Amino acid sequence: MLGTSLLGRLRRRDPGDAILRRAARLTLVASVVFYGCRYGAGSSTLATYGLFGTIAAGSFAQLPGPAPQRARLLVLSLPVVWALIAAGSLLAWSTWAAAGGMLVVGFVVAFAGVGNPRLVGLASAFQLFYILASFPPYQPDTLPERLGGVTLAVVLLAAAEVFLWPDPVPVSYRQRLAEAADGVAAFLDAAAEKLTDPHAAAGDPDGRRERAHDVVAAIELNRSPPAWAPTAAGAQDRALRICAAALREVLGEADRLAADAPPEPIPDLAAARLLRSCADTTRAVGRSLSPGAPAVTPADLDVAVGRAEAAYPVGDGQVRDAPDVPRLCRDATALALADQVRVFVVGSRVATGARLGGDDASSALFEYARRSPWTLYWWQFRSHLAPRSVHLHSSLRLAVALAIARVAAGVLQLTHGFWVLLATLTVLRTSAADTRTALRPAVLGTIIGAVVSGGVMVVVDDPIVYAVVLPVTLLLAFGVGRLLGPVWQQALFTVLLTVVFAQLSPEGWRLTEARLVDVLLGAVIGVFAGVAIWPRGAGHDLRHNATRYLAASADAVEQTVQSMLGDAPPPARALARVRRRMILIDSSYCQYHSERHDPHRQQVNWDAVLSAGHHVVPGAESLLRRNPPGCLAGWPGAAALLRDSAARLRSAYDALADEVAHGRTSDRAPVSTSCVDQLDRIRPLLGEADHQSVRHLVEVDRWLAGLADSLARIPLPAADESIGRSRRR
Repeated sequence: MLGTSLLGRLRRRDPGDAILRRAARLTLVASVVFYGCRYGAGSSTLATYGLFGTIAAGSFAQLPGPAPQRARLLVLSLPVVWALIAAGSLLAWSTWAAAGGMLVVGFVVAFAGVGNPRLVGLASAFQLFYILASFPPYQPDTLPERLGGVTLAVVLLAAAEVFLWPDPVPVSYRQRLAEAADGVAAFLDAAAEKLTDPHAAAGDPDGRRERAHDVVAAIELNRSPPAWAPTAAGAQDRALRICAAALREVLGEADRLAADAPPEPIPDLAAARLLRSCADTTRAVGRSLSPGAPAVTPADLDVAVGRAEAAYPVGDGQVRDAPDVPRLCRDATALALADQVRVFVVGSRVATGARLGGDDASSALFEYARRSPWTLYWWQFRSHLAPRSVHLHSSLRLAVALAIARVAAGVLQLTHGFWVLLATLTVLRTSAADTRTALRPAVLGTIIGAVVSGGVMVVVDDPIVYAVVLPVTLLLAFGVGRLLGPVWQQALFTVLLTVVFAQLSPEGWRLTEARLVDVLLGAVIGVFAGVAIWPRGAGHDLRHNATRYLAASADAVEQTVQSMLGDAPPPARALARVRRRMILIDSSYCQYHSERHDPHRQQVNWDAVLSAGHHVVPGAESLLRRNPPGCLAGWPGAAALLRDSAARLRSAYDALADEVAHGRTSDRAPVSTSCVDQLDRIRPLLGEADHQSVRHLVEVDRWLAGLADSLARIPLPAADESIGRSRRR
C-alpha cells in the first residue's frame, strides 16, 4: 500500500511522465559513458568528464523546444564547452588565476542571457564545465581526454533526446497566438453584427466575447513556459511580442465598438464593413502562423481602410449641419482597430521570416526587422548595461560569489573543491529571501545524504557494488528526487556522488565528510552573496523601472497632445524613450515571477500596470498617422479641453507611479469611454470649427479616454489570491 501510494503521488507530480522519461534518458547515457570510459577504456579522466558532461547537459541545462531542437542546441554548444574546459584546464595552475577566470566566465555566461533568455538554460551547464576543469590537478596534457569524454556525453545525450522516449511537444506560443487570433476574429464578426443590428443575437455574442478574452489572456508571457516564451532579442521573438500586444489592443477596441452600438439598426455602416474585413484578416493571419503556411499581406486590409476613410464624414469644410459625433466615434475606433490589425499582419510576417516590403514600413515598431541579429543583440546588451538592470545585478552577484568560492576552495586545499562552487550555484538566488529558502533543503538534504552514504561506505568497501547500483542512484537522483522535492533531490544527489567517487578514487567514509564540509562552505558563501549584494532581488528594480516607465509614458502622452495642438514637434524622442524603458521593465518583470514573495504583503498587479504603459506607444503612432501634427492648431476650445484631459491623465500616471514605488495599488473610479459621454464633452465646441477639425478632436480625445480607462482598470489583488500565488511559486 505504501508503494502504491508513493507511485500515485509521483504520477500526480509528473503528468505525462516527462521528468521520469528525462531521468531515464540521462541514466542510460550516463551509465553507458561511465562504464565504457571507466571500465572499457580504463580512464578515470574520460569517465569523470563523460559522467559530469552528461549530468551538466542533461540535468542542469534547461533547453527549450521539441526534441530535435534541443539536440541541435546541445551539439551547437560543443565549441563553447570545449573553450570553457580548455580555459579551466589552463588556469588550474593557480588558485587566483582560476578565480579570476571564474569571475569572467561567471559574469559573461550569466549576462549572455540578456540577448537571448533561452541561453539561461545553458548557463549553469556552461559554468559547471569551467568549474570542473579549473580545479587541480593541473594536467593540461589530459585536455584531449577531457574534451573527448564531454563530447561523447553530449553527442550521445543529443541522440537520446531524439530517439529515446521523446517528450511530447507542448503547445507553442505561435499556436496560442493563432488560437487567440481566431477567437478575436469571431468576436469582431459578432461586434460587426451588433453595430448593424443591436437586437441581433449573432451566435451568442457574449460567449464569443468571453472566449476572445480567455484566449487573449492565454498569450501573456507569464502563462507560457519560460523555455517557450518569445523573450529573446531576435527579430522573430520581438515580432511575436508585438503581435500579442496588437491583439490585446484589437480586443480592447472591439469592446468599445460593441459598447457603442447604435440604438437603431444602420444596415450599411462603414465601421461594420471595416470590422468584418479586420475579422477576415485576423483569422487569415492566425492561420499563417502555422509552419509552412503562406504569409498574409496587408493589401486587402489597406483597401478596406481606404474605403472606410473615404466614407468618414468630413463635411465641406464649413459648419452647416452639426457633425454626427457618435458616428465619428465609431469610425475612429474602427480605424484605430484596423491599424492594430495591420500591426498584427506585419508582425506575423516578421515572425515567420518573410521579408518586409515597402508597403510594410508603416510603423517604427518594425524598424528593427531591417537590422542584423547582431545589431539587435548589441542593442539589448547596451540597454542592460545600466545601474538598474536586474540582469546586470544577477550576473555580477553570481560571478563574485563563484569567484569567492573558488578562492576559498583553493586556499583551504579542499580535495573536492568543486563541490563548494556547486553548492554556491545551487543556493544562490536573485534575492535574499529566495537564497534563504534554498538554503534549508540544500543543507538538510546534504546531511541526510552524507549520513546514509557514510553508513553504507562503512559497511560496503567493494567498488563492484557501487558500479552495480550506479544506474539506480542516477534514476533516483534525477527522477524520484526531483518529484519528491528539494530535500530528497539534494540527499539523493549526495548519495550519487558518493557512488561515483567510490569507483574513481576510493576514500571510504571520509568522502561523505568532505561532501558535507564543502556543501556547508558553499552554502555560507551563497547566503553571504545573496544577502550582501543587491539582496532585494527583482522586486525593487521592477518598482523603480516601472516608475520611470510610467513617467516616460506620461511624457509621451503630453508631447503627443502638444504636437496635435501645434505647440511642439512630433514626439519621436519621447516614444523612443518609452521603448528603451520597456526593455528594462520587461526583464525585471520576468525575473520577478521566478522569485518568492511575502504572502502577507499586498502585491501589485503588474500585468495591469505594464499593460497601461503598453497602450501608449502603438496608440500614439496610430494617432499620429491619421492626425498630423498641428491639426488642431488655432482652436482654443479644443486646446483647453485636451490640455485638461492630458493634465488629468498625467496626474493619474504620477499617482500610479507613486503607488508602484511603494509596492501597492489602490482602487480607482471607472472611466467611461462611450460615445455618449464624449458627445457631452465636445458638444459645446461644435460651433467653433469645421467637420475635419471635429474629426481630429474626436480621435485625440478618444485616445486619451482609452488611456484613462486602462489606468482605471488596474485592480487590487485580493489577499487570498496573493497568498495562493506565492504558495504556488
